[in-house]
Order: sequence, then C-alpha cells, then structure tokens
Amino acid sequence: MLWKLFLAACVSSVLQGTLCSTASLHRANDGGGRCLYTFTVPSPAEHSCPEPAAEQELSRQGALQRTEMEALQTRLGLLEALVSRLAGPGGAVGQDGGLEAAYSAAMREKTELQRERDRLEAERQELQSRVDRLGQENSRLRLGQCGFPETPLRDPDQRPPDSSSLDYSSPRFQEFKSEVTEVRAPTHSDSTGCGELVWLGEPESHRKADSISGKYGVWMQDPEPVPLYGPEMTWRLDAVGSAVRQLFGYEDLKQLSRGFPSKVLLLPESVESTGAVVYRGSLYYQRRKSRTLLRYDLRTESVAARRELPHAGFHGQYPYSWGGYTDIDLAVDETGLWAIYSTSKAKGAIVLSRLDPDSLEVLHSWETSVRKQSVANAFVICGTLYTVASYTMPNTTVNYSYSTESGHGRALSIPFLNRYRYNSMIDYNPARRQLFSWDNYHMVTYDVRLGTV
Repeated sequence: MLWKLFLAACVSSVLQGTLCSTASLHRANDGGGRCLYTFTVPSPAEHSCPEPAAEQELSRQGALQRTEMEALQTRLGLLEALVSRLAGPGGAVGQDGGLEAAYSAAMREKTELQRERDRLEAERQELQSRVDRLGQENSRLRLGQCGFPETPLRDPDQRPPDSSSLDYSSPRFQEFKSEVTEVRAPTHSDSTGCGELVWLGEPESHRKADSISGKYGVWMQDPEPVPLYGPEMTWRLDAVGSAVRQLFGYEDLKQLSRGFPSKVLLLPESVESTGAVVYRGSLYYQRRKSRTLLRYDLRTESVAARRELPHAGFHGQYPYSWGGYTDIDLAVDETGLWAIYSTSKAKGAIVLSRLDPDSLEVLHSWETSVRKQSVANAFVICGTLYTVASYTMPNTTVNYSYSTESGHGRALSIPFLNRYRYNSMIDYNPARRQLFSWDNYHMVTYDVRLGTV
C-alpha cells in the first residue's frame, strides 16, 4: 500500500508541475518494532522542480546548436541556389559546355577587337599619308611666299625678314616630309676632297642593342686617331638613363657586332643625350643638366678641358624634334670640331659654332633660319650644316643645308631612310666618308657621296 501511495503522490506532483525526482522516502522504527515509511514532496510554493545546473547548460548548448544548424541550412540553401543558377543554361561554370561557351564568346570578342584595332591602324596610316602630302604642299607654299635667302647676310646678326613667320615649332610640322627642291647632282663625284652632299646610301646595320638602355645612344670612330687607339677602334654610349657614364670600346666593327668590348671606361661626370663625338684621341660630350662641354682624354682617362658653351640652351630648352635633351649636338668634319645648338637670342633657330678642339673655346658662330625643334637631327660635312626632316618616317629627306663659307642656306630633298623608324643620332665621319646613326636600338652607317665644288 505504501508504494501505491508514493506512486499516487508522484503522479499528483507531475500533474501539478513538479517532478518525482524531488520527492524523498524515509524508513525508520517506531520504537515498538514496526517499520514506518514516510515521504515528503516540496509544495509548489517552495519550489517548482528546478533543473540541475548541468541540465541547464545542456539545454542552452542545444539551443545554440539548433540556431547554428538553422543558419547553416540557410547558407547551404543559398549556395545551392547560386550553383544551380550558374550551372544553368546561361551559366558560365558548372559544366564543360558552359566553359566552352564562355571561352568561345571571349575568343569571338578578342577577334572583333583585333579587327577593330587593324581597321583603326589602317585609318591612322592613311591619315598619316594625307598629313605627309599636305605637309609637302604646305612646305612648297611657304617657300613660294617667303623662300630662303639667296644672298649672303652681310651682317652676321641680321635675320631673314620673313623667317619669324615660319611656324617651325608646330609638333605636326616637325614630322612633315620636306620635298621641295631637287638637287641637281654633278656628273661626277669627288671621293677625297670636299663638296656638297648629293647622295646617301641605304643604312647598313652593324649591331642591335640588347637592352632597353640601348633604345637610343651614340657610337663613333675617331677620324683622326692618336697612338694607343687605332682608326678601327669603335666607341659606344647607351644614352637611356639618368646617369650615363659607361663608355664601351671595341677593337673594330666586327667585335662591336659580336658584343665583345675590349675597353670599358667610367666617365667622371654623366653624359647628356646623344651629342658626343670622338676626335683626336678625346671624347667630347655635354655634362648632364648643364651647358658645360668636357674633353675627356682617352689615353690618360681624365678630363683635359671643360668650358661652358655661351648662352646655349640645355636639358630640353632647344632639342631636336625627337626630344631626348638633344640641345647641344657636337659634330666633326674635315675642318674640325663643331657645336649645333640654339640660344634665347636666336629664338630657337640653329646656331652653328666652330670650337677649338683643345680648349673648347668658340672660334666663330653662324645663326641659321631653321628652328632646331623643327628638324629631327643635323650633321656637318665640309663646313656645311645639313638637317634631316623626320626621325620616324621611313622615307624622309635631308631637307636643308647651310654653308658657313657663303653664309646662307637653302632647301634640299635628298632621300634619307629611317629603316627602324626612331633615329636619335646622326654624325658624320670624314675619314670613312660615312654617316654613323643610332636608329631604334640599331647602330647603322650610311655611305655618303659628295659632289665637286
């Protein structure tokens, strides 16, 4: 009967919101030899069967797990939806067919872009041809209106009256081909003495520079060598960079073509641009960011003379049309050492000065009527200055000459080929009767033919 009462009490406790596990049973003697069984159940007022601490923690963790599971299921659902969308008929991934379709579409787009690029390039070339034709006509018109002086200037400081009206500074004009007046070549040429330039051969490449530092530079041979280095000794300076100081020497052109220098000199001061020359055993060059000229003796490997070129522009004030800080360009011919430059007084027109090769002193100067920035390059042959019209056009011309003997200039149209389409240096070597040139990494020479005087 006691267990029935206990069970009934438990059921009653459950129905009232209490747990059986909180009831307690006691057994004891009543002092008369009988067993007494008693049990107690907490009333609702005392406690509502609180869960132990461990069960509360398990319940909390379970709730967190259910929350995380629900979040994970939501994310999985979104991921499945995204994968289904991408792998569908319009998707770019998921199946081989989708990848192939995407690749095919990309290749078709690439092909269309290449066709468009080719079309635009063809249009650009056509426009360039039209610009060239217009430039030629423009040159003819300008010459017809203004012309060049046909008589010497009696006053060295006098300028041609209409030269200021010629806008040689226009960037478009700098690239015009100047085909104006054909030179009538003499019936025979002089291979030893001086004369006017009448013909240039096609460029012969001797070496291609093998790094970006050789995109443009200067190379030369000494037309009047002194003992220690012979006439075949070839010198080269890569002019790309802010601290150009290495001068490479090669025993001859064959060693140059193989790329095996026999001498490497470190110059005491950096070189500015591509205007250097070698003459009578010395390297003549312009010091970087200055109008100072240096004579570096190749035998003693030291500076033998230095002098500022009076009033000369430098570091981008009056360069050739291709740029490159070509403000001062040194040159050598049958008569000696020259400097091609400009000044503020000349207003950008080319000034040609004869220099003393020992002291670098200016002996005499001539001012021309051609703006330095309107031509691609210049060189001197037999005391006459010659300019080249373009540094990028493959078929350009030697378009102007200025005679220091007569003191006047005239237009020319002698074909000149820029085979590699970026000509940054042109110098004359009177001993070899050739032009040395640096054309877009390539070191090339041109044979020269002079007419008799």
